[in-house]
Amino acid sequence: MPHSGAVHEALAELRLVDHHCHGVTGSAPGPAEFESLLTEGEPWPGVSAFDTPVGTAVRRYCAPLLDLPRHAPAADYLARRAELGQTETDRRFLTGAGTAVFCVDTGYAPRRLGTPAQLAAAAGAVAYEVVRLESVAEDVAARGVEPDEYADRFRAAALDAVRRPGVVAVKSVAAYRTGFDLDPARPTDQQVTAAARRWLARGGRLDDPVLTRHLLWTAVDLGLPLQLHTGFGDNDLRLHRSDPARLTDWLRLVPGGMPVLLLHCWPYHRQAAYLSAVFEQVYLDVGLTLHHVGPVRARAVLEEALEITPYRKLLYSSDACGLAEFHWLGALAFRRGLGELLQDRVDTDEMSLTDAVRHARWAGADNARRVYRLSYES
Repeated sequence: MPHSGAVHEALAELRLVDHHCHGVTGSAPGPAEFESLLTEGEPWPGVSAFDTPVGTAVRRYCAPLLDLPRHAPAADYLARRAELGQTETDRRFLTGAGTAVFCVDTGYAPRRLGTPAQLAAAAGAVAYEVVRLESVAEDVAARGVEPDEYADRFRAAALDAVRRPGVVAVKSVAAYRTGFDLDPARPTDQQVTAAARRWLARGGRLDDPVLTRHLLWTAVDLGLPLQLHTGFGDNDLRLHRSDPARLTDWLRLVPGGMPVLLLHCWPYHRQAAYLSAVFEQVYLDVGLTLHHVGPVRARAVLEEALEITPYRKLLYSSDACGLAEFHWLGALAFRRGLGELLQDRVDTDEMSLTDAVRHARWAGADNARRVYRLSYES
């Protein structure tokens, strides 16, 4: 049943701006791959990923879009998905999400995902690109570079990347690679050369603390909004090192007009809220979290995030990756959770209806349009 109330109605009509997501799979996943895509970890022998909060939410909320009854068995769900085919399945979930704009991180490589243009075409929307800076650095290393040339070559490659048409932001996954216990100061070129010598000699992913600092300061120099993964993520993350409060000293050095967007944040969404309340440049979302907790718990997460977050600082994201279902679930959970908490504040006279509708529209679309300087026509 649709939720009633003027705030719910405003959110239902709002075309969302998903300020951080990924593409969907280019081909239909088989049962094992589908279950793998349901989890941020790895599949466990003898345990189904459908028997998780997100798996239950897929069977409850996604099944009707495939013409199945709510709570359809997993086997029936997968069979119907295969029967419809990848193109039609993606179309149903992506158009159902009601998203007008996608900002797509194109740097996630473990699976072959569709392009921003393909995502936009399937959804009847507009898509922009977010450049992952670790991928740029690793491409520079793969092409061959001397340690004393690395600093300049990386800066040049990053600048070339953000000049591509449609790029609106950059992103770092420092939370995965080093964590946030970093010296906040900008490293010298001599320090970068010494670190590059060590890293290039051993190869692999960019996980050197000095080079991560160089990457973050290069992002500041580029001047585009910087997205930072924080909190909940894949199982190669050390969760305690991804607490955004550990960035406090670095944020004190970042210019106020340089947007820093804290992605996902759970279970550190209260720490992220604090940072958004005291630093001009800090914004946050609770994307990824929402489809994993499902619509039933989305309100609780959003309510905690909004305890002190300024209303101009909360953005919507799905962080959907691989499965179009996550675009639908993320949008549904966001609309329902935010609608419930704001409508209750109106009903108890804690907030006017005018303010509640305005704040809903800010979080769902307008804050992202302002931060990323997006046209209101898209």
